[in-house]
Amino acid sequence: MPASTSKSLRVAVLADSDTRWKWGSLTANRIAPADSDIRLDGYLLRGRATPTARQLEEVGVRADSLREVTAAEFLREMARASEGSASEGSEGTEGEPAYDLVVLSLVGGAVQAMLHGLSYQWRERFGPGRVKRPVVVTGYVGVVYEKLADGLLLRHGADLVLANSRQDADRFTAVYEGVGADASSVTEVALPFLGGAAYEKHDPYTVVFAAQPSVPESRKDRTYLLNRLVKHARLHPDREVLLKLRSKPGEHTTHIEEQPYQRLAERIPGGLPANFRLVYGHMGEVLDRTDLLVTVSSTAALESLHRRIPTVVLTDLGVRESLGNHHFVGSGCLASWDQLDAGHEPLPDEQWVARQGVAAEGSYETAFDAARERIAKLLGRGGLAALAPYYTPVTAPGYLPGILARHHLGPDGSPLPGAPAADREPGPVRQIVRRAARGAYRHGVQRVAPVIRRMGEL
Repeated sequence: MPASTSKSLRVAVLADSDTRWKWGSLTANRIAPADSDIRLDGYLLRGRATPTARQLEEVGVRADSLREVTAAEFLREMARASEGSASEGSEGTEGEPAYDLVVLSLVGGAVQAMLHGLSYQWRERFGPGRVKRPVVVTGYVGVVYEKLADGLLLRHGADLVLANSRQDADRFTAVYEGVGADASSVTEVALPFLGGAAYEKHDPYTVVFAAQPSVPESRKDRTYLLNRLVKHARLHPDREVLLKLRSKPGEHTTHIEEQPYQRLAERIPGGLPANFRLVYGHMGEVLDRTDLLVTVSSTAALESLHRRIPTVVLTDLGVRESLGNHHFVGSGCLASWDQLDAGHEPLPDEQWVARQGVAAEGSYETAFDAARERIAKLLGRGGLAALAPYYTPVTAPGYLPGILARHHLGPDGSPLPGAPAADREPGPVRQIVRRAARGAYRHGVQRVAPVIRRMGEL
């Protein structure tokens, strides 16, 4: 039997929520050169949305190692890794970095902080010239429908800024070129979690509403949507109606959920109908039994369209930028509950779908080729130039320092005095205190804050 010719690729993924861990880890596997044997080390940035064990299990991605870190701990780990001495089992030979690829799957401000922090660490150790460092990659978890310029410029400086569709690649390039920033990092790919079998009808016919943590945000609007979903179940007793939830009460995802549907469902007059259920789990597995996917603006709509499942983006609350459903203008998927109750099934516009990176026509497997080729080319060089974000103390002196300070970094990316620097996992007492603090925060968000807000409206 011939010896294996695959090359080991060492990857670090830093994520700050369950959805970003899903995107980052799956992206790492998608963009790795085809002949690579991947070792994946996961780092979860400590914060309000750090995923629970249940959320990680639901994502279904396995890593060779996975641990929770502060920003300072991650940067220090990457500094050691650059010298070929990463911990947690990562191997690096003398003169070679322990990681080939670093994926920053974070909110924009955190990406910017890590870019400056990494740049400082590598500059301190190797000087300002070209060095053997990992290729740094970042991007977006799903549909980009708000804060386009802000979010993009906070991600500028990575070697690759991934765009999930041709439309996004064009928009990203236009923003960077419009401010005079280098746009060569923009690389078109697709969402890494698309897949699954093509749609076939099911018995019973199953309607799935894909809920979102913060869209819509108000109790009134969320109650309206829940009531319409329940009404649809009562009007169609032969159908199975599922409310697909992202998290359980007390858990947080990328966005804060102040009004969990579980709580609202407990107050439905007369209780929930027999053909109505709340479900959790992997979205792909839920889509396996879906005949009609309904949402306000969830990325699940793109997953559904990829599999050619009938998909509806609701117009009941208007077509508004704040809801994100404006992104689907021209898709052929916009409809209301009144139309769905009457039996309407949407017909998606094929040209619109093609520009969204959905690749329903079968080109999905080649969607990551450009990123793979670019990464292989960068890894093949003797060294890489220093990271060069658009935001610097010169271009954004009134904005950048505040972003970096939130992650205990100075304006030049150096660690500030007093930055968290524990090398070891916290002891049992500290872990209990941390869990209690998170619980108190989530209780405040989901129970206390809404009450205070309602009192303020009196």
